Amino acid sequence: MKAKGRDTKPHVGIFGRRNVGKSSLINALVGQDIAIVSEIAGTTTDPVKKSIEIHGLGPLILIDTAGIDDSGELGELRIKKTMDALKLIDLAILVLSDNSFDDHEAELTQEFGRLDIPYVIVHNKSDLSPVKDEFRKKIRNLTGREVAAYSALFPDRYNPALLEMIKEAMPPITMKSHGLIGDLVNPGDIVLLVTPVDIEAPEGRMILPQVQVIRDALDNDCTAIILKETDIESFLEKTGIRPQLVVTDSQVFGKVNAVIPRDIPLTGFSIVLARQKGDFEEYLRGTPKIGELQDGDRVLLLESCTHNVSCEDIGRVKIPRWLTNFTGKKLDFDVVAGLDTFPRPIEDYALVIQCGGCMVTHRQLVNRLREPKKHNVAITNYGMAIAYLHGIFDRAIEPFTGKRQEAGDL
Repeated sequence: MKAKGRDTKPHVGIFGRRNVGKSSLINALVGQDIAIVSEIAGTTTDPVKKSIEIHGLGPLILIDTAGIDDSGELGELRIKKTMDALKLIDLAILVLSDNSFDDHEAELTQEFGRLDIPYVIVHNKSDLSPVKDEFRKKIRNLTGREVAAYSALFPDRYNPALLEMIKEAMPPITMKSHGLIGDLVNPGDIVLLVTPVDIEAPEGRMILPQVQVIRDALDNDCTAIILKETDIESFLEKTGIRPQLVVTDSQVFGKVNAVIPRDIPLTGFSIVLARQKGDFEEYLRGTPKIGELQDGDRVLLLESCTHNVSCEDIGRVKIPRWLTNFTGKKLDFDVVAGLDTFPRPIEDYALVIQCGGCMVTHRQLVNRLREPKKHNVAITNYGMAIAYLHGIFDRAIEPFTGKRQEAGDL
């Protein structure tokens, strides 16, 4: 499996009541004392992320959560934090003990189902309280799943079977790195990557999508050439090279489109990334809604990371400005960073614009867009929106759709 970014590794959430041994299970799986263990109920008070590597599974992020049966005013807040963690995970491990499965567990498994979260059920402390046959039957009837006997005191005895259950339950998309441009190129092709160096460029480095595309080009035995938008014309003229694919930063779509011959495929880093982990078909349908915006419409821009805001910030400054100029309408904008909740009911928005999502997992992005889709709010992506606003949406998506397509035809 190819290396993944810190936050884009598969996320596995550990859930259960207080004192069922969630933290002990984590320590047993990892083979290290990385989670605080105590007989005092409620030791884990907030979800805690732990980046680890488990033999047979590879790099993961385990999320240790507070007990779902916590009590009191603070307990209710902890439970809310635990439930919020469901939006982050690719797989859940529900930890039981003492052959107990009641309303708390039933409600949690129902939420797993509502959010399409795969999960496994583990009965911890099985050395002290073995899993009863009638209990296995009860769980099977309620959830359709088997119970894995476990004891954190004897991990060598139980880990192989549990790890196999986890591997079988983990969605395939989380356990392998999906290519970005591999189906667009052939070995030996030249890929031209246009990367502006301006006020938005991070000091001394490249942004993650650019790095990921470079790596993917190399993985597919291509030659990657990186240059600034101001150097394209002289480069093509001096070298005579005709790249088989050009990928550009969305902010300079217009400039790059003007100098790259029409018969050379052109797209953007954000669009490539959107196809890898976003809802690409939903973006294709939603982007042309930009042309239907009216005075007073509200637009929600979703950033999946947090960063310092500059005077030329792409999400907070440039896209709102381009949208206003393109539509000629008076629009209202809200911006949400990270995975924070929406500032108002999703039905209040006419359009949602999601960033490329380079810092989140596929599951987190899907969950992020679940509410807009449910309420039929149009969704697009930074790169697609920018291409549309610059009149080159059809060209930017052509490498993926395989045909010339006018924006208004979608």
